Amino acid sequence: MTINRMFRITAWIFGTLALIVLVAFLWLRNSPYWAGITLFAESHRVENFRAMDRVFPYRDIARSGAVWKFDRAPRPLPATYDFAGAEHDLGAFLDRTETTGLLVVHQGAITHEDYRLGADETAPFTSWSMAKSVVSALIGIAIEEGHIDSLRDPIYRYVPALAGSGYAGVSIEDALTMSTGVAFDEDYDNPLSDINMLFIRAMAMGIPVEDTIAGLESIRAPGEFNAYVSSDTMALGLVLEAATGMPIAEYLSSRIWGPMGAEADATWSTDRTGREFALCCLNATLRDYARFGRLYLEGGARDDVQIVPADWVQASVTPEAAHLQPGDNPASDWTFGYGYKWWIPEDPQGDFTAIGVWGQYIYIDPARAVIIVKTSADPAFDDNDHETIAAFRAIARAVAGSE
Repeated sequence: MTINRMFRITAWIFGTLALIVLVAFLWLRNSPYWAGITLFAESHRVENFRAMDRVFPYRDIARSGAVWKFDRAPRPLPATYDFAGAEHDLGAFLDRTETTGLLVVHQGAITHEDYRLGADETAPFTSWSMAKSVVSALIGIAIEEGHIDSLRDPIYRYVPALAGSGYAGVSIEDALTMSTGVAFDEDYDNPLSDINMLFIRAMAMGIPVEDTIAGLESIRAPGEFNAYVSSDTMALGLVLEAATGMPIAEYLSSRIWGPMGAEADATWSTDRTGREFALCCLNATLRDYARFGRLYLEGGARDDVQIVPADWVQASVTPEAAHLQPGDNPASDWTFGYGYKWWIPEDPQGDFTAIGVWGQYIYIDPARAVIIVKTSADPAFDDNDHETIAAFRAIARAVAGSE
């Protein structure tokens, strides 16, 4: 074989490979998987977080009935807040944490509403793990309606596929308080972590969620240690679906979204089997997140209509077990306390919050009748929760006139 012929063959091979790679890239670029691949990319995440219907399949959550209206009583935000022994500029903090929306409500009136980075009041911001607090409310309603007999029921009673898994000895209450003892790697930076593989298997490969979490193992007795495990909420989603006989989105629409007077339809992202991804991915407007927070501020009621049981609301934000208490706690992997999918900040002041990765919050201060909703695309979200609570507390004091 001559050198020229070898060169031509080599060039043909490399040219063919380059063409195959180009065609594959173009196919992927125009496929429904591209948005998922670029979900957290710096150049895409702000837009993706308010357009999750382009990233994943979804199920609709219909609003109905009269809207639960907010009054308007504009008040300025405080210029500064105190954190870690120093005074900080609030505007700079909102910029630094890539805030996309900030809504403040005091005594049923919107005092501040601000949208950033291309968003507006119609944007359906994704919740990330704030959805866990919504799942908790649905569990409380399902118990009240008799679909679930008891918090102490084992999860496998409703989801037999988990009978031989790490969830075999776990109760519904253990999962609500993230005290299951199940081993689960929540490291988003590790592409092979349990949380990332759960997304990949369900969202890309169409493997049923129960097949994945059935492979998880127990590393400690349930009910003794608080460790953040997102698969716990996936298990609760399976319980809700089995107990009520309804998709989670449909149950949410009929039991909360309609009765509380949401002003807009919402969506819940699903996996490739069509099941809501319960650990995250509710998509709604800031005002409707604030309405959900208002339910918890007002003991689960809208006016004179009880929507979430009042005793459930109270129990959800009042952790009693030692391993769920805020502060330095050897039986917890974080310094915030934990209720039924609600966080209790350090230095308890009666306030509580839903938290989602990348900086999503529904914060409630009952003593001051304040609700704050913040959505973000904050790459340093893991480092900013404590500072965010400091900022929220300063805002609540300012709008309530209790500086």
